[in-house]
This record gives sequence, C-alpha cells and structure tokens, in this order.
Amino acid sequence: MKLVVAIIKPFKLDEVRQALTAIGVHGMTVTEVKGYGRQKGHTEIYRGAEYVVNFLPKLRIEIAVDTDLAEKAVAVITQHARTGQIGDGKIFVTPIDHALRIRTGETDRDAL
Repeated sequence: MKLVVAIIKPFKLDEVRQALTAIGVHGMTVTEVKGYGRQKGHTEIYRGAEYVVNFLPKLRIEIAVDTDLAEKAVAVITQHARTGQIGDGKIFVTPIDHALRIRTGETDRDAL
C-alpha cells in the first residue's frame, strides 16, 4: 500500500478528483494549505499599499492506494493538475505499513 500526497493549485481539485475516481480511487483527504517553492510568493497591492504574499494557497490531497495503483494515480494527478506554469505543485509517495478501518476493524488492503 502507498500514501500519495499531492500539493496542487486549488482550482484543479475538481478535475483531479474526477480523474482519480475514474481510475478507482474511492476516497481522499483534502486540506487547504499555504506554502511556497520556487515560486517564492508574489506582491499584491491592496488599498494602495503593497503587500508581499510569501505563502501561496494550495491544496494537499492525500490518497491511500494499493501498490499497483500508485503509479497510475501519480500519472493521473500529474496530467490533470498540470498547467505548465511555475507553482503546479509536487507529489510524494510513501509506503504504508498498516491501515485499519475503525468502524469494521478491517485491515490493510481491505481497509482501503
């Protein structure tokens, strides 16, 4: 089992969610986050005053998938989250040692 964590632009969420559902991903956790990478933030003018925005709004998507579905999920996220501009995001894949569904007590693959 793998945990796929993707940091994407907020307006890409619906497109990514629909594409993941189409390949058989049945659940995800989405968190609103702020951060920066090479994009380094930007400057905005509000009511005549200039403000530096160091942390940009992003979404963090977490999905737990079977190992053989992980590469396909990464490819789908990459395809549907890409705009071709700086700040499209990152994807991290880590192993899951153990999973448990609290309600039923199912473990590992059955818990996904």
